[in-house]
Amino acid sequence: MPVPDLPLPIPSADTLPKDGGLSRPAALAIAVAVLGASALIGRRNAPDRSHPRIRRWYQRLDKPGFVPPDAVFGAVWPLLKTGLAVGGYRLLRQPATAPRNAALGLWLINGALIGGWSDLFFRRRALGPSAALWGAMVVTGTAHAVAAARRDRVAGALALPLLAWLGFATVMATDIWRRARRGSDD
Repeated sequence: MPVPDLPLPIPSADTLPKDGGLSRPAALAIAVAVLGASALIGRRNAPDRSHPRIRRWYQRLDKPGFVPPDAVFGAVWPLLKTGLAVGGYRLLRQPATAPRNAALGLWLINGALIGGWSDLFFRRRALGPSAALWGAMVVTGTAHAVAAARRDRVAGALALPLLAWLGFATVMATDIWRRARRGSDD
């Protein structure tokens, strides 16, 4: 059976504007796909009513007092991921150069690490490795913000809220891990 010819946002001479960046539709499709994939992975491991075992486990964790209520996470993550998607879109529209490609590579790495953290923490319950992954994301997030700002100041600025959250989340995840280790030593 022949495969239907589907319009995919694959860069070609037709999708590249004269300046060498991706066309608006192609850049938008890629940014939405990356945002959507990250959101789906995170949703698969969310500690909400649709995942009762994960929710019970998360509710029983000994968490520091500065951990925000669950509703804050539900509000913050869509904003952070949207900022990343818009920044990625802007980078995709830039001419293809080594610095732009480096910024895009770091953008993709951050999207993958965010999804990987969710699986590591909530599904595998690997508190130590997930805290270490937050620290790694601070490094890759900083590198992304710097690389993005060199190509597009707005794209770099859109990475800063995520970077602030990554720093906070590293402290939070490390304290949760420390508390869990202390509790298991008793």
